[in-house]
Amino acid sequence: MVKRVLAKDESGVRFSLPALNRMSSFEIPKEVSRITEILEKNGFLAYLVGGCVRHLLMKQAPNDWDITTNAKPEEIAALFPKTFYENQFGTVTVVNEEVTDPTLRHVEITPFRKEGKYSDKRHPDFVIFGQSLEEDLQRRDFTINALAYNHSKGQLIDLYDGQKDIQAKIIRAVGSPDERFQEDPLRILRGIRLASQLGFMINTETASSMANNSSLISGVSRERVRDEFVKIILSDQPMIGLVLCQKLAILKLIISELEEGLLMKQNGDHKYDVFEHIMRTLQHAADKKYGLEVRLGALFHDIGKPRTRKWDDSKKDWTFYGHDLVGSKMTEEILERLKFSKKLKQVVVTLVRNHMFFSDTEKISLSAVRRLVSRVGTENIWQLMEVRNCDRIGMGRPKESPYRLRKYHSMIEESLRSPTSVSMLAVRGEDVIRETNLAPGPQIGYILHILLEEVLEKPELNKEEYLINRIKELAKLTISDLKKAGETSKLKKEDIETKELNKIRSKYHVK
Repeated sequence: MVKRVLAKDESGVRFSLPALNRMSSFEIPKEVSRITEILEKNGFLAYLVGGCVRHLLMKQAPNDWDITTNAKPEEIAALFPKTFYENQFGTVTVVNEEVTDPTLRHVEITPFRKEGKYSDKRHPDFVIFGQSLEEDLQRRDFTINALAYNHSKGQLIDLYDGQKDIQAKIIRAVGSPDERFQEDPLRILRGIRLASQLGFMINTETASSMANNSSLISGVSRERVRDEFVKIILSDQPMIGLVLCQKLAILKLIISELEEGLLMKQNGDHKYDVFEHIMRTLQHAADKKYGLEVRLGALFHDIGKPRTRKWDDSKKDWTFYGHDLVGSKMTEEILERLKFSKKLKQVVVTLVRNHMFFSDTEKISLSAVRRLVSRVGTENIWQLMEVRNCDRIGMGRPKESPYRLRKYHSMIEESLRSPTSVSMLAVRGEDVIRETNLAPGPQIGYILHILLEEVLEKPELNKEEYLINRIKELAKLTISDLKKAGETSKLKKEDIETKELNKIRSKYHVK
């Protein structure tokens, strides 16, 4: 544990001096230290506060930088060339236009503040500026966020043992958890999100309060719920987050449809019930660092199973026919309810609707694969393959990529590849007819294949002016010579095509 040396700052707040190797191993960016220095030079207190301090203590790079001060909003704005201030909490955002790092471009400065009750469960009834740092930290959500650090003096203010909880990997509410969650119920989801992101456990009293106050989440706007939900899904451990949501009676208030799969046994191919399979599928998507669309596709891919589950006497097993179609409709309703964008909704619904593509790679044709690509879209096809892979791992299968999955990848890449054909040329058959006055027939094809061979050898020759001149030269050949040269060129083209396809298949180790 960090050694604590108690003292008092100018505002009378007790603080602890951390061991120097804990904080000094990180340099505060000049764009941030410049802001605290300007505040202090003008007679104000200035502390880094909240998540950025937690990140520094955990030897991680902060995602953003927040500063708290005893200066009023108008006093803050007067000290910096470019700021904006449009909120009731008094937060002034200092804009660093000269930097490209998004974590430093906007730095938020908030006055010490004391808040009234949250009558609407969203915003405090009143905010008083200019109170003490102690009162400011008292209103924070969790102890690991109730930390303040004065860079110039190396002072770490830790009134609620946040350092201790960081070391123990514990999420604990500041003061009374009931009061914190009743002030703002979204803090319940935020605590679960932190547990997912950090791999921390939630303190027993805090978790119990979360469950007891979970119904308050119904009063929080869907947009705010969605934003925290997305952060859970994008965390390193989304399975932990959603299982916590289920155990603390929160999941049923956000996506009750997922709970329909709890303890629902599947057929013999599956080791897990529907709910656990979905969670494991999502977790594999997180392990692979896939994006939000794929993670949501993994989360919802089997959400339609409980509503399509039927017993088959002949197979002596459960079936889920049509769960992909039912699930896609349910997914659309859920994403609509949570106010996701139309674009994201379309992608995720497409992934869920098509996740059951093909089963036998020996029977499917390349044309069938092309139809799948056309239906899903070239921009989504690889995301669909990622969902399919996660689905497989979520069943408890070995993590090596099986032949069937590699074959899918190979066939998709083949279908997406532009074929080696005369359509690649900068001229067309009608150009040959116009320049030679030849009637439509085999001679036109011979000329085009000769041109194609030349372009494949030297791509820089694929220019209209050059090809028109070559057309005029080739038209002077006898039909016999033209036929011979054209057929030889066609065979070379087919050989090149075969070699390119073999490269793709070799890449995936398939035939």
